[in-house]
Amino acid sequence: MRRLDGDIRVPATSTIHAVLHRHGLVKAIGRPRSRATGTPLSAGIAPNHLWCADFKGEFKLGNGQYCYPLTVTDHASRFLLLCEALDTEQLFRERGLPAAIRSDNGVPFASPNALFNLSRLSVWWLRLGIAIERIKPGHPQQNGRHERMHLTLKKEATRPPGMNSLQQQARFDAFVQEFNTERPHEALAMMTPAEMYSASPTPYRGLPDLTYPLHDRDVVVTACGRICMHRKRINVSHVLAGQRVGIKEVDEGIWIVSFIQYDLGYIDLEQKTLQPLDNPFGTRLSPMS
Repeated sequence: MRRLDGDIRVPATSTIHAVLHRHGLVKAIGRPRSRATGTPLSAGIAPNHLWCADFKGEFKLGNGQYCYPLTVTDHASRFLLLCEALDTEQLFRERGLPAAIRSDNGVPFASPNALFNLSRLSVWWLRLGIAIERIKPGHPQQNGRHERMHLTLKKEATRPPGMNSLQQQARFDAFVQEFNTERPHEALAMMTPAEMYSASPTPYRGLPDLTYPLHDRDVVVTACGRICMHRKRINVSHVLAGQRVGIKEVDEGIWIVSFIQYDLGYIDLEQKTLQPLDNPFGTRLSPMS
């Protein structure tokens, strides 16, 4: 095929391999892997099975500065876990780890131009063993409970806004206390979120080490999002910079790249490209004890 005349461009070997793999025409090597299409949404029927996160949208404080509160709720109990400008690490230390977190497709939860729309934040969650769920663009009803809480929060805690960030945080704290302990929900059999919710039994212990015993080797993604093999540089994704990935040769010159237990795609050393597989990230929940 490479000797054909004219302007015919032959696809890379990794591209052909990925297409055959997608149609079930390539025999899998090693343990079988289940792959989800997109990010399906789980039911989240028990506390800490599913948390929902979002930024409540900017609004101006009395001093002219803008406030961007991060909110996190437990899906099953409606318990408002967080409402402040705070990273999620402190929340994990206080409440433990959920099985999954649902968000929209905006920054910082996703990166529109990155591999599988991953972001550094979602990569960190994956490293902690948290599955990521994303609603479809333009479908806020898929995170409806969280959005309804936002409407109440906006009405009762931001109008009028605090004069500065400290005053506004005091309003958020008062709202969280009342929302969790004083407001019964009909969907919760007239119990409050605090009566339904309990902290996660999975403690936060920092990032676990990454090992790939079933792969041929492992490499660390460079600061510019590449891996180096046989003196060649292959672009993977900048959001995986500093992360260790596993590499396994599945055919002559064809290597599969994996991150944690997720297969990302095939690399062709001749073309120095990564051909992504279907999006492997989505819910993989099992009941938590």
